[in-house]
This record gives sequence, C-alpha cells and structure tokens, in this order.
Amino acid sequence: MMEEKFECGSAPIPFFDPCTSDRLDSMLLSLRERAGRKNKGKSHSEPVACWLGKDTLECKPIPALTIILSTVGCSFARSGGCTMCGYINDASIEPPGADALVAQLKSGFKKAPLSDFVVKIFTSGSFFDMQEVGSAAQKHLLECLEQSENVRKVIVETRPEFVNRESLGRVREVFHKPFEIAMGLESANDTIRKFCINKRFTFDQFREASSIASGKDITVRAYLLLKPPFLSEGDALRDVIESISRAAHYAGTISINPCNVQRGTLVEELYHGRGYRPPWLWSIIEALRSGKENNPDTTIISDPVAAGTERGPYNCPECNKRAARVIEEFSVTQQRELLERFHCDCKHLWEKVVALEDYTYGAQLKIR
Repeated sequence: MMEEKFECGSAPIPFFDPCTSDRLDSMLLSLRERAGRKNKGKSHSEPVACWLGKDTLECKPIPALTIILSTVGCSFARSGGCTMCGYINDASIEPPGADALVAQLKSGFKKAPLSDFVVKIFTSGSFFDMQEVGSAAQKHLLECLEQSENVRKVIVETRPEFVNRESLGRVREVFHKPFEIAMGLESANDTIRKFCINKRFTFDQFREASSIASGKDITVRAYLLLKPPFLSEGDALRDVIESISRAAHYAGTISINPCNVQRGTLVEELYHGRGYRPPWLWSIIEALRSGKENNPDTTIISDPVAAGTERGPYNCPECNKRAARVIEEFSVTQQRELLERFHCDCKHLWEKVVALEDYTYGAQLKIR
C-alpha cells in the first residue's frame, strides 16, 4: 500500500485561475489581519524565540541553537502567502536595522552551550530577502558567527528565488565555515505546491538554487510539508515519499514538517469547519521509514511541532508521546530499526484511514 507511486486520488484539489488566485490572496490577508500580530511594540533587541535542541553534523548528533530573529517577515506572506503558514503573525511592524539584528543574535547566544554547536538563524521568511535582512545586516551577522569559535555550522532559511550567485557570494566573502540553506520546497509536485499551498515557485527553481549553492560549497536542506490542505492522508503520504526521492538528488538533508494548525491561516479555517485534520504520527513514521529505505545516503529528519495535540500531528493518547520520541530519536540517529520496532494498537485505524479516505471526496475521517 505504501509503495504506490504518487497519483492524486479522489480528494479534490482546487484549480485556481489567476483571478481566483487573487481572491485567495485577499482571503489569506484578511485571515491574518483578523488574527493580528503578537509582537506589536516588541523590542527590536530581542529575538522572537530562541531554544537549544539537537541536529546532526557529519552524521553525528550535535547541539543546535535556533534563533528566530524579529524582522518584518516573509514578503510573500505580506501579499497573500501560504495556506498553512502563520509565522507572519510574529513579524515586526517596522523593519529592525543591522545593529538591532546583531543585538538579537547576541541575546540568543545567552543560551548557547559551552561545547561546539550548530546555529540556525530563522526570520519567519527568507534570510536573503533584502526586505527582511539587508546586505549590511547579513554581513554583520555572518561576521559574528564566523568569529565565534564554538559555531561549527550555520543554517538559514530562504525561498529559492532569493538564492543566486550574488547572495551566496556575500556569504562566502565573510563566512568560511560549513553553511547550509534550508528551502521550503514542501512538495516536489508543482500542482500540489501551487494549488494546495499557494507557494508560487517551481521544482526547477529549487533545483537551480541547489545547483548554485553546490557551486559555492554550500549544502541544501529541503523542507517537505506532510499533509497540506485538500489532500487525503494517503495522497499526502504518497506525495511526501515521492518528494523525498526527487529532492534527495539536490538536498543532503530532508526535513519532513507535518502540517499543524496555525493561527490566522486557511488551514485553521478548514480545521474549525471540520475540513482538516493534521496528519497522523504514523504517517510521519512511515514517511521517514520509507524515505530512508529508498534513500539511505540522505539524512531525513522530522520535528513534529505540537505533536499529540488537536492542532498538531497525533495518533492516540496511549502512544502520542512515545511516537514523538521515536521520531526525535530517529532524526538524530538515522536508525530505521527504531521506526520499525514501534507499535501501538491504533496503527490499524491509521491504515484504514489511508485506505478509505481517498473515497470520501475530501471529507476527513477523524478516527481517534
């Protein structure tokens, strides 16, 4: 059942003409305006969030410091954005300058470990978008990271259209350690990315950005979205498994991001109308297992945000915490056996959902 090549089943995908796409953008903006921004008036000297977690470097686990810088946020979100993304709610109203962004970085470093670590610099948008992080700010941030002896690697997020020889050339002028760009590919299927996620770039653009990065000795991480709206559980699972194999040719690390219900999004509207259920944790486990089996040389990870809650991926109350823990352990160790040994009686309910939901014409089977 899980080895079937991806083809959209009977779950409907809305095909928008340009006029309808404009109306979708207006609706997304209206939803976000209603949700409001959480950090109005927040100091530009502090990041939105900062925490210490784990990542891998040279196939070994290493501490990872994640710093969410407070910027004006994703420029695409300000004109519409993606159907599932509410990160613009955390954005600043006014753009902070280079000094303020460096101050945020230094504030985040208060949580840095004493040992070597990886730094993830996120902006709720694109690091290379000049509207979010200007060239002077990029330079100063990277200089600070270059000078820190314990920083072994830096990862930033960006849309592929901001990746070019000029933007990556600015990186290599001042930063000479391992550097990685993480791009939200979401799906290798252009139809799903455009009509289910409203993310308007192509797989070819992602491939070109990856090629440019390779030429600058910069690695690539691809984010894949598990279960965007308008897909059944089975279609979503088949898509992410197919997308792993296609993206693995261009990305050394693939991160499976299960969709969760964020404030002020189309997904939240569907969720309140009982038109959307976040993916099962079983779907993440199967995507990781199958993806690693088919692509053994690729690092495949997942961090299921809000796992075990109604707004995040969940199975049943008896195994939610155990499932999230095994996903975390696999992401660090890459040992497929951890996933294959995991068991809970609710697996047969998930299997029925995968088998039957294609025939319910888009209605979600909310089996607990």
